[in-house]
Amino acid sequence: MPAQEPAPPEPRETHRAAAPAPVPLPEAEGPRDAVTRLRAHGCWYPSADPDGTEAAFICDRGGVPQLWAGPVDGEGVRLLDSSPDPVKEVSWSPDGRWIAYTTAPGGGEHSRVLCVRPDGTGRRLLAGADPDTSAYLGCWARDGSAVAVTLAAPAASRPQRDGLWQPSDPAPAHWTARDGRATLLGTTAHAPGPGGTPAARTGAGLSAYLIDPDGLASPVLLATEPDAPTLRVCDLTADGRLALLRRGPRGRREAVVRRVVDTATTFTLPVADGDQWIGRFSPDGRTLWLRSDAGREYAALFAVALDADGTALGTRVVAERADSDLDLLTLAHDGRTAVLAWNVRGASELDVVETSARPGAPDTTGPLRPVPLPHEVVTRITAAGAGRLLLALSGSQRRPGVWWAHEGVSLLRTPWSARDEDTVPPGRPPVRPVLTRLTARDGLPLGGWYYRAPGRAPQEPAPCVVHLHGGPEDQERPVFDPLYHELLGRGLDVFAPDVRGSGGHGRSFVDADLGTGRFAALDDVADCAAHAVTAGPADPTRLAVMGRSYGGYLTFASLVWHPDLFRTGVAVCGMSDLLTFFAGTEPWIAESAAHKYGHPERDRELLRTLSPMSRIDALRAPLLAVHGEHDTNVPPGESEQFVRAARERGVPAELLVLRDEGHDFLRAENRRLFRRAAGDWMERHLRP
Repeated sequence: MPAQEPAPPEPRETHRAAAPAPVPLPEAEGPRDAVTRLRAHGCWYPSADPDGTEAAFICDRGGVPQLWAGPVDGEGVRLLDSSPDPVKEVSWSPDGRWIAYTTAPGGGEHSRVLCVRPDGTGRRLLAGADPDTSAYLGCWARDGSAVAVTLAAPAASRPQRDGLWQPSDPAPAHWTARDGRATLLGTTAHAPGPGGTPAARTGAGLSAYLIDPDGLASPVLLATEPDAPTLRVCDLTADGRLALLRRGPRGRREAVVRRVVDTATTFTLPVADGDQWIGRFSPDGRTLWLRSDAGREYAALFAVALDADGTALGTRVVAERADSDLDLLTLAHDGRTAVLAWNVRGASELDVVETSARPGAPDTTGPLRPVPLPHEVVTRITAAGAGRLLLALSGSQRRPGVWWAHEGVSLLRTPWSARDEDTVPPGRPPVRPVLTRLTARDGLPLGGWYYRAPGRAPQEPAPCVVHLHGGPEDQERPVFDPLYHELLGRGLDVFAPDVRGSGGHGRSFVDADLGTGRFAALDDVADCAAHAVTAGPADPTRLAVMGRSYGGYLTFASLVWHPDLFRTGVAVCGMSDLLTFFAGTEPWIAESAAHKYGHPERDRELLRTLSPMSRIDALRAPLLAVHGEHDTNVPPGESEQFVRAARERGVPAELLVLRDEGHDFLRAENRRLFRRAAGDWMERHLRP
């Protein structure tokens, strides 16, 4: 009798988040109680109505980011949702009937999608009612009949065995190895660590739906990704045949064209990190315009020719710059005008280009027309009717504000954006930073922005805070930061560098910190501190290190890798142990972060070695840790365990936990408390 062949493994169940149904909510237009308006407020993330005369936007004039709307050329703005949950994204429907937006309940990391009529009526919840889920806003259908929403299913609903994935489970497709010094990812899914502790929490499936805000039509499933860390619907063709999706982990994002009728994938192309809105279809759906760095150091504008079924017929680069990333890409509602924002050494430069179709030929582009900008950085661009744009701008001397392009030439600030004179307290002019460059010890070029405290002689040594941004793929850019001005007002210089792994300097620079390259990133911090002394000039005996998120990790790490370099540190929402971070963070964050830091099982020893907690005995300098109580990106336990260990070793350490905050501090009173606490701490420990 022949030996029986082993049964094939059972296929993993593909879990799909259940389609949500709109839920009516009480109207919330206008303030429920009298509130103190912030004069020095910010306005950002605009979205225009179809004719471009009104804008919906996020504004913190009430003390928390909320949804507002009003005319682009008038003062009469109105508050559309007075609830205390911070608003994160806004999108006005193409037919003008609805404004969709996302909020973060309790200020945490979970989000939900709502919509409201432009007059403040009809407010309803579209997705994210379950506190264990998150919902993300996608694009609108071109006729405004439905909005795309991505929903993360609760992790508990996924198929599990004793709460853990087993090593025998098939690996997700995106857990792919990488060549060279940065090889990280293994071929097994997350597995139990020693003693049965999970190396990372199990993930949740992502499902994208088209939802009718009126609730008259059933939701339409666009895509399901059981193991994807991200999934966003960026555009739909005018006839609804094709969808453009952005998916994949950090450093491995890709654009996906998918047929709606059968969810078949017809085209994929790697795209750059950064802005989520990666591209748009032409009016006839035969050209896809993409912001991509496929096979390149810097992102450029790609034109992808498509056939009727969405299959690519050819791909070409139609706009590029030799040493600058295409940072933002926006197309007019008619698809015939593209607006390109280039990242030029941290600042923005804007071009407008017309796209045209020749009979029987692919879409082409005309000459680039530069648009002068009134300040350094563009954070968002959106179409605002025929021939007009809305731009969110920020700069080293200006709070975030919204500007509109009048007749396509001049930019005019909206009346409801904050005035420049309200940026800082009276009598203290804002500090314009100086771009400075240096070379790391291994020869890699680095750079950063140096802020000189006012009132000091040019060569007078000053106490200096080396501030490290998050990401690590973020980039230090010359935008207004109240924290920096708090420190500068206390007589402290600030040096804000880009260590390896930062964005804006090419793909090789972003990837230079992968794997064992992260040890070099820790050396970069010391090299930047030395440069602050020689070029600042900073006082070498009064240096401090500070950072948020990944910058918080670097702060913890710098204090134990370079214990005699810094007098003190302030770590904000930082990881102190990469293994406990993977075990505690959101599942989709763990999936995405593994490419950047290492696989929590196969690279377990590397992650342990790179963790600041593994070198806690070297800590000498006092430190302040700050964390949001609802942070599920980097859980508060990361700060708690480092502070506890420091105290056990006799090192002064304090922990400030901010109520009703997540990974980002969004409430005005908490932001002021944080800045004041950080300034007090730095001033106390950096005195002569």
